[in-house]
Amino acid sequence: MTDDVIIRREGAAGILSLNRPKAIHALTHAMCDAMSDALSQWADDPAVQVVIVEHAEGRGFCSGGDINLLRQSALTDNGASGRAFFWSEYRLNHQMFTFEERSGGKPIVAFMDGITMGGGVGISQPARFRVATANTRYAMPETGIGLFPDVGGGWYLSRLKGHVGTFLAVTGGRIDGADCVWAGLSTHYLPTDALADAKARIAAGEDIATVLNALSETPPPSKLSAHADDIARHFGQPTLEAILSSLSADNGEWAQKELAALRTKSPQACKVSLREIHESLKNADFAAEMVMEYRIAARVLVLPDFAEGVRAVIVDKDNAPQWQPATPEGVTEAMVDAIFAPLPANEEWSPL
Repeated sequence: MTDDVIIRREGAAGILSLNRPKAIHALTHAMCDAMSDALSQWADDPAVQVVIVEHAEGRGFCSGGDINLLRQSALTDNGASGRAFFWSEYRLNHQMFTFEERSGGKPIVAFMDGITMGGGVGISQPARFRVATANTRYAMPETGIGLFPDVGGGWYLSRLKGHVGTFLAVTGGRIDGADCVWAGLSTHYLPTDALADAKARIAAGEDIATVLNALSETPPPSKLSAHADDIARHFGQPTLEAILSSLSADNGEWAQKELAALRTKSPQACKVSLREIHESLKNADFAAEMVMEYRIAARVLVLPDFAEGVRAVIVDKDNAPQWQPATPEGVTEAMVDAIFAPLPANEEWSPL
């Protein structure tokens, strides 16, 4: 157990409350294991009829995984502790994705109030009910640090309409709660002052859909939806080079802004993310998705772009990463193939 996640029972609800406010509730290995243990117990506990995932205090639901831990692993132990973290985190993601079926129909409700990025997406998207607010800031920003949208990101993003998922995957674009509802990433939009009431009523055993529908408000217009045609046209292109070319040929303000953003990302990470989006649609189930993502994670963790990306964005904050390779053309199909290749049989990821 760990103080970084508060695990408690309230009425009919088992509650997982992330509690690392200074790190915007970034997930650690211990937090993943503690949540996984709780879910295993609650699945068979008749007194628990619903699981609520929330954050305790501070500005955000969950900012992702513990990036500094992962970077230290890449630099000091050839990625061993980083792979161990991914193994447990992905097991938690899969456990949440299959929890309702395994538990005989107990739903998960995730309150995505505030920053919901990376690992925070992984523990909110599996929920049947995903609540956004005016504070929600959602992103899969991994290509900016040499990673890729993991924790099931390939599964979720590949299934969004109009290539919105490809756009979010490669640009790392941040969207708000209204955008999440429009894209299908959230099921409800609640005023922040209604959250406590919603949680209390759900814990008291009231019908979840009825409670959330009654407390929901109409979100403001989605800014993302205003660019749906642009996203479909540019990010429906088959390769990174074609996306960049399409954006370059569009003199519009939005296209030029996204082009500039995309050029700051790791070319390797962008090509890996595009392959992931394409391959995810072929996966038969979520377990197959996690097997694929673990293969990718195990390899990109120790490639130069990850440690360099974290250095540039989080450690030194000079925002001037020196990517290897430096250009999309330098990232060959053979390089990407090697990242996606099966691991030795005794190293492949497996669910609980």
